[in-house]
Amino acid sequence: MKFAVATYGTEGDTRPLAALCLALNAAGHDTRLLADAATLGSAHAAGLAATPLSGDIRGALSPGQALATAVDRKGGFNRTARALADIANANVMHWMGEIRDAATGCDALIVSGLAAFAGLSVAEALDIPAIGAGLIPITPTGDFASPFLASIPVPRALNASSHRLVNSLLWRAFRSATNAARAGVLALPARKRVWTEHPMLYGVSPTLLPQPADWPDNARVCGQWTLPAPAWTPPPALERWLDAGEPPIYLGFGSMAGFDRPRLVRAMVDAVAGRRALFHPGWSGVARDALPDNFFIVDETPHDWLFPRTSLVVHHGGSGTSHSATRAGVPSVVVPFAGDQPFWADRLRRLGVAGPAVDGKRLEASALARAIAFTDRTDIRARAAELGQRMRAEDGARVAVRAIEQLLSI
Repeated sequence: MKFAVATYGTEGDTRPLAALCLALNAAGHDTRLLADAATLGSAHAAGLAATPLSGDIRGALSPGQALATAVDRKGGFNRTARALADIANANVMHWMGEIRDAATGCDALIVSGLAAFAGLSVAEALDIPAIGAGLIPITPTGDFASPFLASIPVPRALNASSHRLVNSLLWRAFRSATNAARAGVLALPARKRVWTEHPMLYGVSPTLLPQPADWPDNARVCGQWTLPAPAWTPPPALERWLDAGEPPIYLGFGSMAGFDRPRLVRAMVDAVAGRRALFHPGWSGVARDALPDNFFIVDETPHDWLFPRTSLVVHHGGSGTSHSATRAGVPSVVVPFAGDQPFWADRLRRLGVAGPAVDGKRLEASALARAIAFTDRTDIRARAAELGQRMRAEDGARVAVRAIEQLLSI
C-alpha cells in the first residue's frame, strides 16, 4: 500500500509521524511524509521519503510574531487558535496543491496537525480514504474536557460538549480559507461542517490516557509513536560531564519561543540553586553564555538516551516530551505555555509523576523551585519508575499499523 502522510506543526508534531511512516515501511508499505522543512530532520535521519510543505513554523514562533505572542501572553484558547489559523490560512492554497501532488496514486492519505483540513479535502478530491493521526485527543468524550480548555474549569457533564465546541470553533477559524482553496485548487464545493466521519488514530500512550469507553469504533489510543534509538554517539564532553557527578536536572522547552529570556534564565538559575543541570535551548533563543558553570548546554539529543540519565525533566508539557519523560521513568516539572500543554501537565499530576504545573507565562523562580523539590519525594520517583516500565512495554507504532491495515482491509 502507498501512503502520503501530511502534517504541519513543530518538531514535536512531525517526529511521531516520521515514526509512523517508518513502521508502515517496515510492514511493507510505501510512505512519503510532508511537513515543515525545519521539522524534517528526524525523517531525513531515518531515511524516509519526505517533502517540505510551504510555510515557516520556526519564523511564526519567533519573537514578535502572532503565535509567539499568543504563547508568551495569557491569550488563552481564542488567541492561540487565531494565530494557528493564520498560519494555516496563509498556506492552505499551497498545501492542497502540494499534498494533492504527493497523494496522487496513493491508496490512502494520513492527515495530522494544521494540515489536516487540507489533507481531508485532498482525500475527498482524489476519492481515497483519509485517516486522522492525532497527538491531542479531540474525539468527544465524557471522560475529560477538550485539551484546549484544560486551564478552564469545565463541569464533567459538559466534557463531551466542550470537545464539540472547540472543534466547531477551530473549523470556523479555518473554514473560509479552506473552502477558497477547495474551490481554487481542487474544484470542490464549499464544506459547511467539520469532518467527523474519518477514523482517528492517536499516538498517545494508554498509560497516560486510557481509551475512553464512550469513543466510537473509529477512534483509538494506540500508544506513543517513537523512532528507534539511532546509532548515536554522545559528544565526549557531554559523556564526561554526565559521568562526573550525580544525575542532573534537565531543562528544555522544545519549540517554544518568544520568551522573556532574562526572566527565564533568572528563574532557572535561582530554582536549580547550584545543582547540576542540563539545558537544551531549543527555539528559545537563550544565549549559551547566559548560564553559570553548573549548567551544561546540550544540543539536540535523543530523549530516549538522555532522559534516563537525568534526575527529572523540566519541560513545557508538549505531548512528545511528556511521553518521553514518563517513558524514561523520571518525574516531570511541567511549565506549560499554550495549546494542549496544560492538559498534559494535568495528566502527569493526576498520575503522580509531577506536582502542580508552573505557570510558563509568569515564570517565577520560587514556584519552579517548589516544583523541583516536590519531585524529590520517594513516592513520586517510585511512581515514575513504575509508569516508565509500563510505557516501555508498549509498541504504539505497530498497533497503529495494524489498525490502518484493518481499516483498509488489507
